[in-house]
Amino acid sequence: MRIEVNRDLCEANEVCIGIAPAVFELDDDEELRVIQQEVPAAEVERVSRAVASCPKNALVVRD
Repeated sequence: MRIEVNRDLCEANEVCIGIAPAVFELDDDEELRVIQQEVPAAEVERVSRAVASCPKNALVVRD
């Protein structure tokens, strides 16, 4: 599982960070950064919830 961020849609609301902080963070410019491009098995459930919870639908899952 791989996550991509649509920069045109992302508003850095931090919903995904609250759900999966081991995978997402804000960089120094307050833009969302995916810390782990390949999601570890232990984080798949959290990342799936984070993607589904994104208020702007800015996260995309690639297998």
